[in-house]
Amino acid sequence: MTEKNDFILVKDFLKGDESAFNELVNRYKKKIYWHARRMLGNHMDADEITQEVLIVLYKKLNTFKFDSGLYTWIFRITSTRSINYIKKKKLKKIFSLDKDEFKNLNYKIDIVKNIEDKEKLEELNNVLKKLPPRQREVFIFRRFDQLSFDEIAKITGKSIGSLKASYHLALKKVLKNIDDEK
Repeated sequence: MTEKNDFILVKDFLKGDESAFNELVNRYKKKIYWHARRMLGNHMDADEITQEVLIVLYKKLNTFKFDSGLYTWIFRITSTRSINYIKKKKLKKIFSLDKDEFKNLNYKIDIVKNIEDKEKLEELNNVLKKLPPRQREVFIFRRFDQLSFDEIAKITGKSIGSLKASYHLALKKVLKNIDDEK
C-alpha cells in the first residue's frame, strides 16, 4: 500500500475522514515531541506541548492554506508554542553534552543519538539556557533537527541572513559558556 501525501490526508480529514488525521498524527507526533523536547529540555513539558500542537492541528487544520508544506506549518506551531511556554514558565533548559565532547563533535553526527548520559544532558541545559529563546530555536533547528537555513526561514518566517546571524551568535555564546564552565 502506498503512503498518502500530506495534502491528500489533510483534504481527506477535512471531508470527515478521521483516519486521515490519525495517519498525520502517527507521521508527525514523534517529530513534534522531539522538537519540543529539545526546546524545553524535559519530557513532561515536551509531552504537554505535543498534545497542545495535536489539538491545534485537529481544530485548525481547516485554516491550513496549502501554500507551504504541512511539515513547515506544524513546526512553526511547535516552535511558537515552545517559545511561548519558555517565556510563560521561564524555562531555560535544553539538551546537554559534556563540554569537551561538545567542542569536539563532528557536526554531521546526530547529536541526540550520541547522548547516553543524563548528567551530560543537564550540563548542556545549563549552557544553552543562557541563550535567548529565538537564538535557542535557530540553534536547535540547525544543530539538532539538522534543518537548512532555507527550511528554518520557512518555519520561522525570518530572513536567512537574520537566521544565520542568530545561529552564529548562539554558537559563539554556547562555546564561550562551555569555556566559562571549565
